Amino acid sequence: MAARPYWKGQIRLALVSIPVEIYSATRSGATIAFNQIHEPSGKRIKYEKIVPGIGPIDLDDIVKGFEYAKGEYVLLDEKEIEGVKLESKKTLELTQFVDAHDIDMIYFEKPYYVVPADDLAEEAFIVLREALRRSRKVGLGQLAMRGREYVVSIKACGRGMVMETLRYADEVNKAASYFREIGNGEPDDELLDLATTLIDKKTGKFDASDFHDRYVDALKELIEHKKKGKTLNIDGDDDDVADPRGNNVVDLMAALKKSIGPASKPKAPAKKQTGKIAVKINAKSADKAPAKAPAKKRA
Repeated sequence: MAARPYWKGQIRLALVSIPVEIYSATRSGATIAFNQIHEPSGKRIKYEKIVPGIGPIDLDDIVKGFEYAKGEYVLLDEKEIEGVKLESKKTLELTQFVDAHDIDMIYFEKPYYVVPADDLAEEAFIVLREALRRSRKVGLGQLAMRGREYVVSIKACGRGMVMETLRYADEVNKAASYFREIGNGEPDDELLDLATTLIDKKTGKFDASDFHDRYVDALKELIEHKKKGKTLNIDGDDDDVADPRGNNVVDLMAALKKSIGPASKPKAPAKKQTGKIAVKINAKSADKAPAKAPAKKRA
């Protein structure tokens, strides 16, 4: 395999140890990198590492230090840091198994591919992979790499396995502090039917290749025009931008019906009066203005 392993070690399950290699499953996408330029001279700004009272210093003279008091540091070199003994630096021990849906998606951070390190490890690797697949479980453990210890999950993926680093509990902000101001009222049945119909209409299989970074494309276009001495009309006409803040049910109803299209009808739930009403109103929406819609409770 041409790629360089991100981590080498072993997965341990009780008394079974499986030598593995871990590779990054993602890579950085296309980006536009900017440099800071001194406008009067047109030259690039550079930064030097300096010590107050001494001036520029040699990079070989730099060590890491932890400030334990104001202006007081404990100095550590790379060998001392590497010498910290931690079993998870070489061993990922699976200490717990959970259902995949038990882990909130907000905790997942970055994926890695896991493969057997050699032919001798392949048999045990396949057994663990298929056991995870058959039980529909995710293995949890801790792994030290690149200067910190991570909580990680292991699950089956095709012929191999995927390891994902997880955030610790104190790294995730509690949702309640952000959501507490949102009302807990029930939505209007007809509006809910219309929204569900719109979702059904736009439902399809996920294909990552369907999406690309349009912001990068726009920046490239801007750069090309600037190179040719041209300019782009970046600022749009604010008058043409609709105010997205609909403040009543009638506006929301009209927007949903227009989004679905005149030929489509909301999906009516079986044996539900509210579903029949929704279809009937939608069929007459071409003859009746949205303002004449029956008064509904605000969602």
